[in-house]
Amino acid sequence: MTQTPTAHTPAQEQARAQFTVPAQHPMVTVLGSGDALLRVIEKAFPAADIHVRGNEISAVGDPVDVALIARVFDEMMLVLRTGQPMTEDAVERSIAMLRASEDGESDGQETPAQVLTQNILSSRGRTIRPKTLNQKRYVDAIDKHTIVFGIGPAGTGKTYLAMAKAVQALQSKQVNRIILTRPAVEAGERLGFLPGTLYEKIDPYLRPLYDALHDMLDPDSIPRLMAAGTIEVAPLAYMRGRTLNDAFIILDEAQNTSPEQMKMFLTRLGFDSKIVITGDVTQVDLPDGTKSGLRQVQDILDGVEDVHFSRLSSHDVVRHKLVGRIVDAYELYDTKHGTQNGSHKGSRGKSGHKGK
Repeated sequence: MTQTPTAHTPAQEQARAQFTVPAQHPMVTVLGSGDALLRVIEKAFPAADIHVRGNEISAVGDPVDVALIARVFDEMMLVLRTGQPMTEDAVERSIAMLRASEDGESDGQETPAQVLTQNILSSRGRTIRPKTLNQKRYVDAIDKHTIVFGIGPAGTGKTYLAMAKAVQALQSKQVNRIILTRPAVEAGERLGFLPGTLYEKIDPYLRPLYDALHDMLDPDSIPRLMAAGTIEVAPLAYMRGRTLNDAFIILDEAQNTSPEQMKMFLTRLGFDSKIVITGDVTQVDLPDGTKSGLRQVQDILDGVEDVHFSRLSSHDVVRHKLVGRIVDAYELYDTKHGTQNGSHKGSRGKSGHKGK
């Protein structure tokens, strides 16, 4: 995509930019079906006039807006050149990243195209990749560090991206096995009150990990890999007394570990292994008076070499757009009323219910 020199009209303090879309890229890939992608950009820059004629796109408006619009189209073209299609969500996230860089909220080292085209894992015609800058940095941290904490609200891809990295490491023979674990604690429920055998009681807590595995591997291969011990999905209590060598280990829902459990888990680390610990410190389901090991460990291991804390926010939520708004609304309510997830602090162990 080429951009003509920006011309200024002093009386109106406006700028103009013009782009030519190369012939090898059909305009529908740039504008979207029914101009859906174009409408996303127009909505983001309501004061600018964007016109399309043939394969020419022009933008007129405030110089800052026009410069950002030019960067948006440039980033879109970089993504399209990789053969990856652009989506409305990807355009919205590109605009948000560019604005954050412009406003100084981001150091701007990574461009939207670099974030959106970083492939982690391809499975059955579907590619898993980060969708936000913080997600990319989280994935990069997993490559660089032995222990990584992914801390953030529901829907930010903490566990899913860690699972994708684990499967990638197994397929590339960086590790010989994957170990997935969770503490068996949930809001308002205790294992003793659930029907069935111990395995049947535990299974609901581990189900999200199974679901993610099914997205990333041939479902028929999963029982075979589990039977061989190549993939292990087990409650945290099963980790005690073990040393885990040559493994990619994920502890999910780590906010529901006690300090003692967190120390026990971290000291399971063996040679040639990697640990990723994920959790949301705003959704603790431990009994009253029990400290969260995930909250405490941030103070204990802060600054320790080869340990990294990646923090994600509502801006990194990749579920339905409304999920991010719900997270923000709860944070605003809690700030105003001194509560936690809309409930008085200290009452979660009795009546709190976690949305996931």
